Amino acid sequence: MNFQTVQKSRIQVLNDAEIAKGRYVLYWMQQSQRADYNHALEYAIQQANRLGQGVLVAFGMMDDYPEANLRHYTFMLQGLKETRDTLARRGIKMVIQQGKPADVALKIGRNASVIVCDCGYLRHQKAWRDDVAQQAGCRVVQVESDVIIPLQVVSNKAEYAARTIRPKINRHLAAYLIDFEATSVKKSSLKLDVKGLEIDNIEAVLEKMKLDHGVRPVTGFFKGGASRARQVFKSFLHRRLDNYVANRNQPQTDDISHMSPYLHFGQISPLYLALQINHVDSRLQAAKDSFLEELIVRRELAMNFANYAPHYDSYKCLPNWARLTLAEHRQDPREYVYTRRQLEDAQTHDEYWNAAMQEMRYTGFMHNYMRMYWGKKILEWSKTPEHAYRTTLAINNKYFLDGRDPNSYTGVAWVYGVHDRAWFERPIFGKIRYMAASGLERKCDIKGYVRKVDDLVYKA
Repeated sequence: MNFQTVQKSRIQVLNDAEIAKGRYVLYWMQQSQRADYNHALEYAIQQANRLGQGVLVAFGMMDDYPEANLRHYTFMLQGLKETRDTLARRGIKMVIQQGKPADVALKIGRNASVIVCDCGYLRHQKAWRDDVAQQAGCRVVQVESDVIIPLQVVSNKAEYAARTIRPKINRHLAAYLIDFEATSVKKSSLKLDVKGLEIDNIEAVLEKMKLDHGVRPVTGFFKGGASRARQVFKSFLHRRLDNYVANRNQPQTDDISHMSPYLHFGQISPLYLALQINHVDSRLQAAKDSFLEELIVRRELAMNFANYAPHYDSYKCLPNWARLTLAEHRQDPREYVYTRRQLEDAQTHDEYWNAAMQEMRYTGFMHNYMRMYWGKKILEWSKTPEHAYRTTLAINNKYFLDGRDPNSYTGVAWVYGVHDRAWFERPIFGKIRYMAASGLERKCDIKGYVRKVDDLVYKA
């Protein structure tokens, strides 16, 4: 098997400061919340070994993280608790401190020789890294570990669609789709006197935080952590992958990976998932190819969108043709118009849509085929397309465990025309792709999906 070190293309020095005479190398963890298959962590260990120091991992946890609530924080802390324990077994201390992530990094970074950070692509994540790079008294190095191929290697612009980014990804894929070995830690940091939150009692920690407690955790359906992610994925490989091609658009089934919440919080590596898929029997090549298309091409297209589209989270991000056609049909009569409260409470005339909303509310997840239908109907049932966009994004980010990330922002934008083309013109939608209940009835067992959701709600 070929193994890799951390490729130079993943590494970016963010400031002009020199390596300082500190006590440790700080890995400021934010996006890649895991202890394995983490290029940023391995780079930090390599730097620490070279300097004869230990690695200290720090995570900043703020009360008012954009649109996060009790559901998101519970899942995240379940994962961070496991990450802390796994790191300790490698001789690495991890501390979690309450505060804005950049402030936590700068405070703990005062005694660091080097600050290493991972890489998220949302606006506030970039701003945090800029703040740390500008104010830190030592070198700050960013290491990409959230995508398989670094974005700048693939493209230096916002790509139009999957068909434009796919050949660019495939051109580089072989060079990045290779395993790498964990680096041996030469000096333990476990005895460093740096204090952090005690997170063994997650409920007690969250009770003291100022966040939205109105959206309940969904631990009965999704428990956070790398070990749980690997367990769920192993089950997918052995029990459901052989049906993936036939059933990935069949919402009444569960023949999907359920990896999106774990990828969102960086609890599982996309590289790890891709390598595991590649080890599967070649007789399942069609399923392997289909899954890798979603994991790599579609997911990294979403990262490209968030990175290069300045308005990725607003109606302004839509292509000109989409905004024009929606504007032309702004005054079209709507047979049904629902408020956001009615939508969140699943009080529409459409039992299929209501089932999708219930799945989201009670489990924090929704089958991807239904996500498309769910979003399209909000456009159809809102007074204006701008209001529809805001409503779709707000509900999406409130209930989904995998909301508030590039994949999620891109998914909502797709509903309104991003990464798509013009279709036949029709009322309200104009040339935006349309989805109808009759299409669900024709293409899948939608009544079976409703029954499945009823069972999930009962179990909740």
